[in-house]
Amino acid sequence: MLTDLSKNAERFSLIVLIVLIMASLPVLAGRPPGHEPSRSFAGPSLAGLLVPPAEARVTRKAEGAEQSRAGGKPPNARSRFVPRTRVSIREGRWYLNDRVTYPGTAAEGLLMNVRMVNAVFEDRNRSDFDPEANTDRFIARIPEYVAQGVRGFTICLQGGMPGYEGALNSGFNPDGSLRQSYLRRVRRVIEACDRHGAVVILGLYYQRQDQVLADGDAVRAGVVNAARWITDSGFANVVLEIANEFGHGGFDHRLLKTAEGMTNLIKLAKATSPALLVSTSGLGDGRSSDDVARASDFLLIHFNNTRLEDIDARIAALRRFGKPIVCNEDDKTGAEGARALELSVDHGASWGLMLVEVNQHYPFTFEGAADDPVIYAAMRRMTSIPQDNPIADGVLRPAEGPR
Repeated sequence: MLTDLSKNAERFSLIVLIVLIMASLPVLAGRPPGHEPSRSFAGPSLAGLLVPPAEARVTRKAEGAEQSRAGGKPPNARSRFVPRTRVSIREGRWYLNDRVTYPGTAAEGLLMNVRMVNAVFEDRNRSDFDPEANTDRFIARIPEYVAQGVRGFTICLQGGMPGYEGALNSGFNPDGSLRQSYLRRVRRVIEACDRHGAVVILGLYYQRQDQVLADGDAVRAGVVNAARWITDSGFANVVLEIANEFGHGGFDHRLLKTAEGMTNLIKLAKATSPALLVSTSGLGDGRSSDDVARASDFLLIHFNNTRLEDIDARIAALRRFGKPIVCNEDDKTGAEGARALELSVDHGASWGLMLVEVNQHYPFTFEGAADDPVIYAAMRRMTSIPQDNPIADGVLRPAEGPR
């Protein structure tokens, strides 16, 4: 009897010892009992491996609490973005989701666009403006602009002239790193455009705001960071405009004032993200530097200061590069703007509207076709397929969007 009791005591002691050893394993591994390690497609974090065990336990405990409050998701987690709209260029023509734009219309292969750079505007020098509400108002109107034939929206990480001096509006920090609060608005616009089959022409630098960047190295860093952000975010409907009107007197940094500097920045962006389509815009005379044109994937020009009778010659001078020609800024309005649109399309160039007093100057207004009914009627006409007998009801069938 005593022998049996002794044997049972030994077995019990052995079981207790095994249980204690197993319970101590998670602690020895640097995590509390019952805590499963997180899994990520991004792989293990080197920073996490360098955290001392005690600190790691505190960090992971806090993350576990955050995860619990977030309904099981890690803090700041985002679902992986799956693009619906993919932009590409083939033989000098624009394609969306492997389908040429505006098939069967006068604008086939073009990218009709509108300048909405202040849709993501902020001014850190004033407290009476709500940047998020401003972006909300624009996003709500995107479907209507697309219905008029718009397939491209120009926005910018440094916005545009808001109609007054002294605004502080920049998505960059002085060292060229990106400001996350600004990027959140930009992301919302890009994703909304993606849902509606539209491209974003994303500008980086704007005169009056490049002074935020400390020096040339910061300007280069900004290009690299922005190109990486676009690619890492999974966006497929974004093309890059390094600077708005390089060479403009409002720029301070030499890289943004010369064709040589601009060519180098274009090459830097493409080396960072080879699949990204990159360009930059010149001044309002409709011209482009040869070196910039050769380095660019598509040619961005502005027609603000270009007379209607000179538009065909400006376009003809750029055809030798064999690349899509895109005007993404023309401040002509009403009948004159509609005629500029028609001339551009007739000569094989995309055209872009800039309504200074409506969309760009504070207070920013986004009302769809009501912004300029004459111009948007012309855009709809040039991007639509007439029915076999248009006289029957006078209705034009819109060109099919991306599938």
